[in-house]
Amino acid sequence: MSAKLRNNIQIIGKGPTVIVFAHGFGCDQNMWRYLVPSFQDRFTLVLFDLVGSGKSDLSAYDFEKYSSLHGYAADLLEIINEVADQPVIFVGHSVSAVIGLLATVESPEKFKCQIMVGPSPCYINDGDYIGGFSRADVEELCTTIDSNYLGWSSNMAPAIMGTPEKPELGIELTNSFCRTNPEIAKHFARVTFLSDHRDALQKSITPTLILQCSDDFIAPRTVGDYMQKNMPNAELCIIDNVGHCPHLSSPEASTHAIETYLKNYFC
Repeated sequence: MSAKLRNNIQIIGKGPTVIVFAHGFGCDQNMWRYLVPSFQDRFTLVLFDLVGSGKSDLSAYDFEKYSSLHGYAADLLEIINEVADQPVIFVGHSVSAVIGLLATVESPEKFKCQIMVGPSPCYINDGDYIGGFSRADVEELCTTIDSNYLGWSSNMAPAIMGTPEKPELGIELTNSFCRTNPEIAKHFARVTFLSDHRDALQKSITPTLILQCSDDFIAPRTVGDYMQKNMPNAELCIIDNVGHCPHLSSPEASTHAIETYLKNYFC
């Protein structure tokens, strides 16, 4: 099966440089809709759904392959091979930022730069590393997802979005979570929240923008500081925003940060 069909790839624009956008847990490519208009006239934009999400081919979900984020990283490299004949700009949200990180380590020649929106290489506190959660917290979260995924989605999605003044965004994220196949979501949640890819940070030589919110309980500021310190070619940009999805809740600030980075990088 081609990556185009498997991952529901959509291509917008005809610019000389390709930007590949990858969504986070429980989401789909539609989450990038507020950023697309700012880039589609100058770049070729590639949007896709992770296998198991959105309108991807659910029959392609292999529980063994996707028991590690490396399975998704392999998919990402296949997508890049299919849509681009030159290095791409990669924009990944949350878990997809880490998927992109693994792909840059595997094939650095495929990437001009990577923009990581709300990334976290490890959610679990470990000694001096503050990921934001204890192991007991994460185990409890996964147990709750296993036992009542729809209930967890309804309670957690608005908190993850973090925009009480825009309740429609919390509702949208809740609906997105609830559309995901529960068995796949449960599996992907464990892979996401129990993974630890801090060892990949120093191995990624790709120019990197780490884009974080000023108040994000999923990926706190301590994580961004740690990543910048441990990546050889990374910049950290903090957006004044509450929540984990600034491309939805604060698209203007997100676009400005990305535009500024790309301008400085390419110039």
